[in-house]
Amino acid sequence: QVQVVESGGGSVQPGGSLRLSCAASGFTLANYAIGWLRQAPGKQRTGVACIQASDAKTYYASFVKGRFTISRDRAKNTVYLQMNNLDPDDTADYYCARQKGPTCAGYSQYDVWGLGTQVTVSS
Repeated sequence: QVQVVESGGGSVQPGGSLRLSCAASGFTLANYAIGWLRQAPGKQRTGVACIQASDAKTYYASFVKGRFTISRDRAKNTVYLQMNNLDPDDTADYYCARQKGPTCAGYSQYDVWGLGTQVTVSS
């Protein structure tokens, strides 16, 4: 069964860090671009970061650049999102999703979604 499963969410104080994991099964993650997206309460889901398959080129939303890092472990078939210097505005459900192909081609090209992991940033 083709699926992605997120883990690593939780509660953290402002300025803290979390590392989210996206474990893939049923397909070879390295052959597809993988993205992280988030949805805050009352807001639309939006892209956070994406990593391409062939060249591992990464893309970030402007609001996380410099604080978040997306990476991939081929051996573990897992993509990570390292989040540092977290802010209450980062509170959201975070989703991992697979692009239809090897490049980061936009929101409409995600075809496999995880169920999400919750991140809460609060003092």
